[in-house]
Amino acid sequence: MTIESMISDMAAAAKSASREMAACSTLQKNTALLKLADLLRDNASLIQQENARDVDAARKAGLSPAMIDRLTIKDGTMQSMMGGLREVAALDDPVGATVRTWRRPNGLEVSRVRIPLGVIGMIYESRPNVTVDAAALCLKSGNAVILRGGSEALYSNQVLAGLISRALQEAGLPARAAQVVPVADRSAVTTLLQQEEWIDLIIPRGGEGLIRFVVENSRIPVLKHYKGVCHIYVDADADIEMAERICMNAKVQRPGVCNAMETLLVHQKAAPVFLPRVAEKLQAAGVALRGCEQTLRILPQIASATEADWPAEYLDLILAVRVVSDMDEAMAHIAAYGSDHTDAIITQNYDNARRFVKTVNSSVVLVNASTRFNDGGQLGLGAEIGISTTKLHAFGPMGLDELTTTKFVVLGDGQIRE
Repeated sequence: MTIESMISDMAAAAKSASREMAACSTLQKNTALLKLADLLRDNASLIQQENARDVDAARKAGLSPAMIDRLTIKDGTMQSMMGGLREVAALDDPVGATVRTWRRPNGLEVSRVRIPLGVIGMIYESRPNVTVDAAALCLKSGNAVILRGGSEALYSNQVLAGLISRALQEAGLPARAAQVVPVADRSAVTTLLQQEEWIDLIIPRGGEGLIRFVVENSRIPVLKHYKGVCHIYVDADADIEMAERICMNAKVQRPGVCNAMETLLVHQKAAPVFLPRVAEKLQAAGVALRGCEQTLRILPQIASATEADWPAEYLDLILAVRVVSDMDEAMAHIAAYGSDHTDAIITQNYDNARRFVKTVNSSVVLVNASTRFNDGGQLGLGAEIGISTTKLHAFGPMGLDELTTTKFVVLGDGQIRE
């Protein structure tokens, strides 16, 4: 079978399975997730054995230590996958929920009811745990899913795919409701992106290069997450100690994630006091600072920022710093260089906080809190499949509700249109 015919067969089977998933009960879906958690526990040795094959090949191929770390299924990774499955099973089922109901003057009762999207294609890199996490969210929301992980995780994803299929079958659900593309050939991705007849949505997760490749080659709607150029603006009325604590958390806790702060904007009145204090702590934590001209007057020992620093997503212990004359300049900077991901203001001024929230239209806007909170679990969604930086059809962290759409249900008692 050619790659093209294999992918087409997978997509058609997923479409058929999606109809069954849309009509199945919450009990069946939860049963499948809990069975999968048990299967992961019972087959932990096999999973880690197959994962070791991927890790060994990755080392021989010269992949970076960071990439190998993301690829490795440790004991903690196993526990996280099992715990995530049980958490998703415990979440409310969005399918069939009534969003709103109203009655028309002619007596028609109109409702908007949540339904699954259909078939989701998920394309991602490195982390094999995403295979389980994404399958869980798609299945609980009544969708079918085709998963295409990175070629470096092929053996890991294959063993996980077999266990997912087994759990579905044991719960009385179609095994092909969750499928993993079984080949590393990149042409499989291109072919997958052409299956508009069968697949309803593509969700890519990975570096900016992967996202752009998917967008440029897909005939299917794509939920994009290009990059996280996240800002914190420290206002003239900021609590300096609070600002220090938040900025340290936003930059240092996990610098390699999309919701880490990449640019620090500081009001010129706060800068002389705030910058020396926060710079000392950031540098002690290994952060390399790159500042504008005004920042360099206060911190002459740091590197000079260039134009390329302002739109940069470093995903590293590097931080661009700019002193601004007022909040309007800070918001203009965010509008010019931000990625609509996450932006925060630190201030004790209520009016400034409200204006910042109203003006800055990123997927998550925070007041006096770290950008690291742009995460489905942290915001109470229970889990997320990714963070969308586009506004159609979802914006921000995507939980179960965001993996559904709504249909209109109209109840009448004989009305006809005049």
